[in-house]
Amino acid sequence: METVAAQQVTIRPLARADLEAVVAIDAAIDGRPRRDYFERRVAAAVRAPGEHAQFAALVGSTIVGFIQARSVDGEFGRNERDLRLEALGVRADAQGKGIGKRLFDTLAQWGERHGIAEMRTQAAWNNHRMMGWLDYAGFTLAPNHVVDCQVRGGEYAPERDQPVALPAGEGPANEVNFGRPEGNDFERLARDNADIRPMTAADLADIVRIDRGIVGRNRQDYIAHKLDETLADSAIRVSLTARMDDVVVGFVMARADLGDFGRTEPVAVLDTIGVDREYGHRGIGHALLSQLFLNLGALRIERVETQVAPRDLALLGFLYDVGFAPSQRLPFARKVAR
Repeated sequence: METVAAQQVTIRPLARADLEAVVAIDAAIDGRPRRDYFERRVAAAVRAPGEHAQFAALVGSTIVGFIQARSVDGEFGRNERDLRLEALGVRADAQGKGIGKRLFDTLAQWGERHGIAEMRTQAAWNNHRMMGWLDYAGFTLAPNHVVDCQVRGGEYAPERDQPVALPAGEGPANEVNFGRPEGNDFERLARDNADIRPMTAADLADIVRIDRGIVGRNRQDYIAHKLDETLADSAIRVSLTARMDDVVVGFVMARADLGDFGRTEPVAVLDTIGVDREYGHRGIGHALLSQLFLNLGALRIERVETQVAPRDLALLGFLYDVGFAPSQRLPFARKVAR
């Protein structure tokens, strides 16, 4: 096998044929193979090459390292287009020779050419090796809050699944009084407050309308991209809509994250959640999360995670109320141009 000392390192775009080498390098680092994850990432890059930056480092004809990232626009309430660093790996006998830096510099150059100002990523606070590399690469802590919640098989959780009590005089005329003796919260759960359905292409206009009413700007491109992912790969998207009066009044966009940021356990990432302001305080958000957790439990997803902008105190308060708590993972950011 060719050694790093014997040959000059070259960097080129990652190709489908590199999959086995990438899986092997990653498995040697993390202790378990993530073949499905890398197959999805390579397939996504083939579908949308302009949104993905994936590079391989070679010594002669042998792959000794790789880096994968994708361009995201509007995630977690941000206005800017970012480059999200998803995976990085260097073979054990090639570490400490500047290969990771070469890959990272190539990625930064790609981002600069594509008009991207900032890179973002995550790491567990106790992943000391990754923390050291992020510091070396110039990353700093990002201001966002990372919060998560255990799925626990989708089991009943009162703070999330119990119907929301409305103040007197609010809600539809036929609102059930759950304070009466015959009320049964375990039979009528939060998700029974609305008609919860899987998201479809026909929901785009309603989702954009609701999102615009919340964030104050039109994010149709971002929403459309997320919806395209839902339809292109239903195995990793678990997005839902809520209907009342036969109208879409809320939505949650989420995906099963099977490996981003070096994770080996299955995690669901909540990208965005929204409720029509005219239907606020009727338990729509609880209904969406109640059904989402039930679905994730059936998929054996262990945890739901999201990021919240520091100024979005209302969303952060809602998530804490339904069982989310500060995560053991930290967000990092770095300007592309140094």
